[in-house]
Amino acid sequence: MGFPKNGKIGPRFCQPGATGRPPCPAPLELLIARRRRTSCYFYPRAWPSVRGADWWERVVLKEFGPQDWLEKFRMSRETFFYVCNLLRPGLAPHSAHFHPALPLEQRVAVALWHLATNVEYQTLSPLFGVGPSTVQTCVREVSYAVVLLLKPLYLRLPNEKELENMARIFRARWGFPHCIGALDSLHLPINPPLRLSADYCNGQGWHSILTQATVDGLGQFWDVSTAFPGSMENSAVLESSRLWVLAKEGRLCPNPPKDFMGKAQKYVLLGDATYPLQDWILKPYQEDEKLTQRQLQFNYRLRRAHSVIENAFLRLKARWQILLKCDDCSLELLPTLVLACCILHNVCEAHDNPFNEEWLEGTEPTELPKPCQPAPAAMEDGRAEQVRELMCQYFESCGEG
Repeated sequence: MGFPKNGKIGPRFCQPGATGRPPCPAPLELLIARRRRTSCYFYPRAWPSVRGADWWERVVLKEFGPQDWLEKFRMSRETFFYVCNLLRPGLAPHSAHFHPALPLEQRVAVALWHLATNVEYQTLSPLFGVGPSTVQTCVREVSYAVVLLLKPLYLRLPNEKELENMARIFRARWGFPHCIGALDSLHLPINPPLRLSADYCNGQGWHSILTQATVDGLGQFWDVSTAFPGSMENSAVLESSRLWVLAKEGRLCPNPPKDFMGKAQKYVLLGDATYPLQDWILKPYQEDEKLTQRQLQFNYRLRRAHSVIENAFLRLKARWQILLKCDDCSLELLPTLVLACCILHNVCEAHDNPFNEEWLEGTEPTELPKPCQPAPAAMEDGRAEQVRELMCQYFESCGEG
């Protein structure tokens, strides 16, 4: 099953290679040209007339096979009921908002189905025999419960021992030493809000909210900051985030820092040109400069390792397709929904629930170009250049190409 042993749960207790799963392929391999399927077979073809309680009790619980659970809820039956048990304290059994005959497991099923497929409330409601408003309530309350009860287990700041293990995993899987993660941003499309519309219009001219995330070498999120308006630059989001505060407080590395290449050095995160160079954030050298061979090699190694978060975002959006088009979600709920999807992504990855690459057909990543504003020079840390030089020396000395 892949469940954590010794009562420990959460993404950082997974060991590299323990499941035999290879590293995520590079983004270009995932972005093979695909077209969105024009029809969405919402109801299983074999049971078109079964609805409500009969649907849940006779079909889902008794006749759904492993692929049915994976397709509709994005997780195995075992993981689904494991999640339900964890959410039980946060979902009152007789809430006035819910249909009296709708048990907790059905409420979670309604919410996960909507998050996975982004099917409209009106389309989903007849299948479970409830009204559209009940579907909406299920999505809202289950999302809040996921953040409240699962976030401390699956999306939390690693402790010192876990940071050391994360650095080991990152080096083993991606060939980049002394690194605990990759940092990037995700723009999620929204309808233009009635007020503050300009604030949510990003540099590419479409409306979005901005999420900053950090993943480990396994592609699991360990820091997520969301709800920023799309017009903000990545560097400004970083300065406003908890991650920035944690780094400045020295909470992203042991005290004193571990030795690297004969010097005490903080652990690093890998970013792109939109982030400022810091002694704890590395980014590629500018390509328009005349780079040395080892600087070019550094760029190659960093971009290859940074692809772990690009792949994680692809898998996140493909698995939870509500993030592809957040039209029915209010701006107030959206941050909770994004966090819930990131947490559920970690649950599925940590429990080795299969990922169906056909889900990628719905992502169409080239439709909306990603804003890419370089970080201002004023935010650059001059001392960080020494860290990049150390990394260049490392790759040169070990012959990494």
